[in-house]
Amino acid sequence: MQYDRRKFIKTTGAMTTGLALSSFTGASLLSSCDETGEGIKTFGLQLYSLRDDMPKDPRGVLKQVASFGYKQIESYQHKDLGIFWGMSAKDFKKYLDDLGLSILSTHHGVINGFPENRSDFEKTAAECAEIGMKYIFCPWLGAQKTIDDYKKKAELFNQCGDICKKAGLRFGYHNHEYSFQTLEGQLPQDVLMQNTDPALVDFEMDIYWVVTSGQDPEAWFKKYPNRFRVCHVKDRMKNTSEREATCTLGEGIINFPKILKTAKATGMEYYVVEHERYDGTTPLKAVEADAAYMKKFRM
Repeated sequence: MQYDRRKFIKTTGAMTTGLALSSFTGASLLSSCDETGEGIKTFGLQLYSLRDDMPKDPRGVLKQVASFGYKQIESYQHKDLGIFWGMSAKDFKKYLDDLGLSILSTHHGVINGFPENRSDFEKTAAECAEIGMKYIFCPWLGAQKTIDDYKKKAELFNQCGDICKKAGLRFGYHNHEYSFQTLEGQLPQDVLMQNTDPALVDFEMDIYWVVTSGQDPEAWFKKYPNRFRVCHVKDRMKNTSEREATCTLGEGIINFPKILKTAKATGMEYYVVEHERYDGTTPLKAVEADAAYMKKFRM
């Protein structure tokens, strides 16, 4: 099963002006951080942030990522090079070890072909567990037509979670904004969380997409404690209603010191930087600037 997230993500219509963000966002510049607060010693990078660079020189790009101060990576399923970037799982791990990096997790398009590709997924789960990975995440469902459709996906998540648990790692789901948009009087994110077994399925909150949908990340952390174990730390540009409007951490509207403090208090364990839009800079320079923010970050 090959996964290319870019071809799936489509504009879903004009965003509501303002997005009702004021109640849970605010200046997230470093000056807003409490310098006496607790920092995040270990943070990762979703390699999709470097989707144009990674395929050209995976080893060289990973070396630069390590030099920026990242200690973990989250991979994704490249259409040609796979989640281990043309290397075997063990060779990939060894190269990361040499750089002082570890692979926390990967995004994987398993759900688009499951359960037909069950045996392939079992093999992938075993490979990931063998090199010490913690998670495999489904990164994209697409907006479903009915609530029953989401319930069916939740059951597939449980099956994938059982496979991962038996292999020795965890399965989870990474949200976009569509699961926070009302359908048949319900929020699909509630449906997914209430119909998955906590013993089998965790969730990776993409904070950017929750904010973009007009929802409050902290409210969701409190509503479902210990279900969100990994998060994407990705900032949103000021004064825009555009859907895809990421910016350098600390330059946007998302109040990470406040939000991540609540996240940690409700079970968050891993923090993964992601950057998807580059205005006036390059992807590598953007993730370098993001790392600088994370190194100084205080909750």
